[in-house]
Amino acid sequence: MNSNCPLCTTDGGELLWKNEEMRVILADEPEFPGFCRIVWNEHVAEMSDLSIDQRARLHHILILVEKVVLEVMQPDKINLAALGNLVPHLHWHLIPRYQADVCFPASVWSEKQRASDHTHLEIQRAKVPSLKKKIQEVLGVL
Repeated sequence: MNSNCPLCTTDGGELLWKNEEMRVILADEPEFPGFCRIVWNEHVAEMSDLSIDQRARLHHILILVEKVVLEVMQPDKINLAALGNLVPHLHWHLIPRYQADVCFPASVWSEKQRASDHTHLEIQRAKVPSLKKKIQEVLGVL
């Protein structure tokens, strides 16, 4: 536990599922409905800090969540990122991407390419309750 780390002191978003090693959260990213993070509970910075078995379990959860996001959100593409430059606590970003999103085809941290498409966002936001339910069904309810 690092008292200066926001992923040690908070869930980091809306908690959808958690076990003794990791958690899945829904990020508060209004332009990117369905943006999830898989956060390692212990304060470590890199994948190489984990044992081979821990890495395998984290990867397994990442792939399960990716499959659910693909099924429910029906994005054009999924982006996976494990940066940790600002928050050096191991976590993966799992981001459904659409040609209509404000940054596509660039990363979600890039300059906006276009204005928000409110119709597109409403359609995607309407899928989020089903996404949360399906993630909990697949991983097990808290």
